[in-house]
Amino acid sequence: MQAYEILKQMIARKLVVVIRGNNVEQAEKTAVACVNGGVDALEVTFTVPEADQLLKNLKKDYPEAVIGAGTVLDSETARVAILAGARFIVSPHFEVSIAKLCNRYHIPYLPGCMTTKEMVDATEYGVSVIKLFPGQHYDPSFIKNIHGPLPYLNIMPTGGVNLENVQDWLNAGAVMVGVGGEIIRPANDGDYLQVEQLARQFSQKVKGA
Repeated sequence: MQAYEILKQMIARKLVVVIRGNNVEQAEKTAVACVNGGVDALEVTFTVPEADQLLKNLKKDYPEAVIGAGTVLDSETARVAILAGARFIVSPHFEVSIAKLCNRYHIPYLPGCMTTKEMVDATEYGVSVIKLFPGQHYDPSFIKNIHGPLPYLNIMPTGGVNLENVQDWLNAGAVMVGVGGEIIRPANDGDYLQVEQLARQFSQKVKGA
């Protein structure tokens, strides 16, 4: 039930922001700006130094938010993330050991897949939502094509999703979308207000889809 409830909350929000940063302070300010902009489903990537500490901080400060871990490459990192409070795990690829560990603790696992074969393999190990990655290599019609032979697949495109096409992805059948640089890029220049404004714009767009 726990995994189902988490996915239900994520799908209701429709938008997950990928949080990156050169250090934990930058990443935390970026995450706070996103929350202030109305987006509280966040994927803290493990490319951020001390990502596990950031997960703990966000869980404490924003208990109602859905905070997960991204760029998780192995089951060891997945376990560290779950112990730090991650409510979902995302990886750029499908890894059986991560799938098994997440199933063990009833935590949703969203692996990156590009081919139909990868997607079917992932579902055989209990994956409920596939991360279509990198999304910029596809357009929204891909989901409709996949849903021909595999109508039950739940797909979250990540990469290449922007303000101009986010509604197209959702209208094509994506259950939610993952967005990174299109929202958080201004944080590289310390412009967290712009991050907040972009988060708000995306939030409004997905609500209209």
